[in-house]
Amino acid sequence: MKSKIIAVLAATMAVGATCAFAANPFVDVPSDSWAYKSVVELADAGIIQGVDGSYFQGDRNITRYEAAEMTAKAMAHMDKASVEQRALINKLADEYADELNNLGVRVSNLENRVGNVKLTGDARVRYQYQSKGARNDAGIKNDDSWDYRVRLRATANVNDRTTVTYGISSSDHSFGSNTAASAGESGENEDVFTDDAKVDYNFGGNRWNLSVGRTDTYVLGGENAYGYQYGDVFDRAELIYTTDKFRATAGYGKFKEGGDVGSYNDDHIFEYDQTDVDGNTGVGLLGVKTGYGELEAFFGSGSAVGVYYNDFNGRQGFRADDLWGAYASLNFGSKWNALANYEKVNNKSHTVDDADIWIGKLTYGSADPEAKGSWDAWVEYLSAEKGGYLYGATNSWRSDDLLDNVTSWGVGIDYTIQKNLVLTVAQTFGSKTKDGNAADPKEYTDVELNFLF
Repeated sequence: MKSKIIAVLAATMAVGATCAFAANPFVDVPSDSWAYKSVVELADAGIIQGVDGSYFQGDRNITRYEAAEMTAKAMAHMDKASVEQRALINKLADEYADELNNLGVRVSNLENRVGNVKLTGDARVRYQYQSKGARNDAGIKNDDSWDYRVRLRATANVNDRTTVTYGISSSDHSFGSNTAASAGESGENEDVFTDDAKVDYNFGGNRWNLSVGRTDTYVLGGENAYGYQYGDVFDRAELIYTTDKFRATAGYGKFKEGGDVGSYNDDHIFEYDQTDVDGNTGVGLLGVKTGYGELEAFFGSGSAVGVYYNDFNGRQGFRADDLWGAYASLNFGSKWNALANYEKVNNKSHTVDDADIWIGKLTYGSADPEAKGSWDAWVEYLSAEKGGYLYGATNSWRSDDLLDNVTSWGVGIDYTIQKNLVLTVAQTFGSKTKDGNAADPKEYTDVELNFLF
């Protein structure tokens, strides 16, 4: 193992300015050794130190910790290396990332290496069950209960300020679908699509970040809110100012996923909430534009409060004029988190009044994908007036008919089975129709296996 590490580090010649006349510090490396020049150069650069300062002990296998030490010292000379040389050092840094992290070479430093392209992704296998009838006669059928999705990400650090991200995703595909494997759920060739394509530029002492392009996870209210409204593909330009205690976000963009607006009546027939001036019905978030802003404050050990606002425009028939919300995510003790989230949707549809949404969630523990055996358990309560849910997408695990015009409880658990393999099990209960005489929605079960790589 030692000869391999030395050969790779020597091959990079990242030490750059090594002296050709440097003295050999090791008594056990003769001048006619094949490794003599490389060992002397690396020792002169301080990348290797040997044993007791006098012995190289080339036949001894080194530990991963020792290999990480040499890699960390080589990383300090990255500015003198060529692109190929940096690539070799980056491979070593990826191999010994955990040991480098323990040495104080933080993960953020590793991820910011110039010239590094990092590939990541995730795969989800999901089981859903909701019996048919009541409000949702199109409830999930048995052969559609199992589905899957795969996403891939490539992140490139162009320089110390600029990062480019590109990602692709499959649709949510049912194992019971009768369409061809090369086709999407509608039977057309739309299975794989670009859901992430953006450039991030960090400036102003790392306090300002400008992000332009497509993101896969735009959420009304931001990452610390519940995510009741929308958590999907979004084209935008966004500017963020961040300090240790404060963050301000402003942006403008267009929703790239959406759905029909309506619900099932007592006869199990889908009714659209409104018709626009051109006679089009069921106008969801797809194609709607929004300007948005968010202010957040951070305190304690990860606690946060925030307010946010969205002004919708750009598509006739979309029922919401604007939305504002507020959240508080409070950590107490070493294991507990309490989240409260409120939203108000100001509607311009004559069939739907302005709607209030209240959400509360209490969580114990934390399921860390990096830590096998870690887990959390939670309980949540949702109260949403008719017209509150904008029918585009959601970061919630619930089915659509358990998000609008409903009061409902939910419980769940997340458990890290193995590193980067997380199981989630969630169940609604006590669900009731909030307004009107429609039957109560059926309860919903969600089981997911998420693989991260």
